[in-house]
Amino acid sequence: MSRTTSDCFVYVGTYTRGQSKGIYLYRFAAGTLTPQGLAAESSDPSFLAVSPDHRYLYAANEISTYEGQKSGSVSAFSIDRETGKLRLLNVVASGDPGPAHLTVDHTGKYALVANYGVGSVAVFPILADGRLGKATAHLPHAGHSVNPRRQRGPHAHSIYTSPDNRFALSPDLGTDQVYVYRFDAAQGTLVPNRPPFVAVAPGTGPRHLAFDPRGRFAYLVQEFGGILTVFSWDADGGILHQRETFPAAPRDYQGYNNCAEVFVHPNGKFLYVANRGHDSIGVYAINPVEGTLTPVEYASTQGKTPRSFALDPTGSCLIAANQESNTLVGFRLDPKTGHLTPTGQKLDIQAPACVVFAPTG
Repeated sequence: MSRTTSDCFVYVGTYTRGQSKGIYLYRFAAGTLTPQGLAAESSDPSFLAVSPDHRYLYAANEISTYEGQKSGSVSAFSIDRETGKLRLLNVVASGDPGPAHLTVDHTGKYALVANYGVGSVAVFPILADGRLGKATAHLPHAGHSVNPRRQRGPHAHSIYTSPDNRFALSPDLGTDQVYVYRFDAAQGTLVPNRPPFVAVAPGTGPRHLAFDPRGRFAYLVQEFGGILTVFSWDADGGILHQRETFPAAPRDYQGYNNCAEVFVHPNGKFLYVANRGHDSIGVYAINPVEGTLTPVEYASTQGKTPRSFALDPTGSCLIAANQESNTLVGFRLDPKTGHLTPTGQKLDIQAPACVVFAPTG
């Protein structure tokens, strides 16, 4: 039986420096979110990832000190497939301060983590019971760039595995580079590729990245100035080739803007980008041959600072998380045109930082 939008849990990671206590749970049915309360207490779970089998959830705890050491942490939870509640399995040190992002590789055997604080990436094996084991890789980034306040050193902002799981890519905000590693999914190791990175314009601050479903193109959002860069992807050599770069907000927008999240629709026809400052979701049509982008619309998130958003598994709905106005806002998504239409639902939540979907049952 095919899944529909009625089959989902939604988890929202938050910053817990205020009233929030961790990861919050919602039921999602027919485009509507129903709050289910706190799924699990956790310290600053600012990014979440669900395992491919939907049995486990992993959280990057964006803290600076863990168990007296200068390190953030990563938490592993099991998912109750009936209630959606989370049960803590274990917590491990991320290796360096401020882990800002993590992903689970396509085999479901490893969690890859980007430590923003000093710029490093790490790999942790996922054990048979979902717990995280001892790190199998930990590689520091090096360098700096032109922004005197934000780029004095490396800041690994995210990490992703390529569609074929042979490479791992890490946009680094501090060095204006996207690092590329050869990823061994049998051993959980990372080896710098040749070349080991691709550089972007100085002072633009690479943040997040998304591949198209066929693995031909990659789309990078750069935080400073809200820049969007399109690459073709050489899957054999693990090499990014830049194709075009332009502002992610409307070209006539004169205010400050920086980008946060980016996703490609499951049908590969549209790209979605979160604009903070313009406070919108930018929608772009993807040229199926060249991978280049044409603006479709800029949909207001009806709040301030959309740090995160996510598409439901069917690609028919989008949930935006407005960090500074403390709201979740729902949209219906037309897979044929890419357009977003507000559902009228706006829910209060303190400092939302990440949204992920997980099928129920």
